[in-house]
Amino acid sequence: MAFTLQIGEQAPAFSLPATDGNTYSLGDFDEKLLVVFFTCNHCPYVIGSDENTRRLAERFAEKGVRFVAINSNSKNTYIEDDFDHMVARMKQYAFPWVYLYDESQAVAEAYGALRTPHFYVFDESRRLAYVGRAIDNPRDWTQSTTHELADALEALVAGKPVSVPVTNPVGCNVKWEGRDRKWMPADACDLV
Repeated sequence: MAFTLQIGEQAPAFSLPATDGNTYSLGDFDEKLLVVFFTCNHCPYVIGSDENTRRLAERFAEKGVRFVAINSNSKNTYIEDDFDHMVARMKQYAFPWVYLYDESQAVAEAYGALRTPHFYVFDESRRLAYVGRAIDNPRDWTQSTTHELADALEALVAGKPVSVPVTNPVGCNVKWEGRDRKWMPADACDLV
């Protein structure tokens, strides 16, 4: 069995606290498309691509697409990934998404999150339509030559199938509690 959620599979349910003081569940998002992405506060790939992600979230919002960020990193690996730092980061950058905290890492495990950032796009019935990276150079989004997430969203909002539904995410490993900071599950090799 694959570690990461497979195309066509249903979005795993969650109920997680957010930096805005609310708790959100999968059912709270009724937009046509839902982008769930695993992220954190410290990763240079996240920091280097946040503005690209912001632009995508803003660009596709009027087309019925909602972005939801989840931080599943262990605060014991990087203290910068704790909830207080999440709140501070959202206050500083005012990103156009809710930022959820998966302290138990159960949601990351259910989705099979491998890296930060790692994107999952779900259709209206919340079946996975795209999984992988947003761009090929998240450390410096201005140098990217491919834009897989934008391509997938363009296809889906047009009612077309995604031509490349699975890509390898590019970023730091998810920081699993009690594991070496570079640990990856054995069955989480290259996806494509």
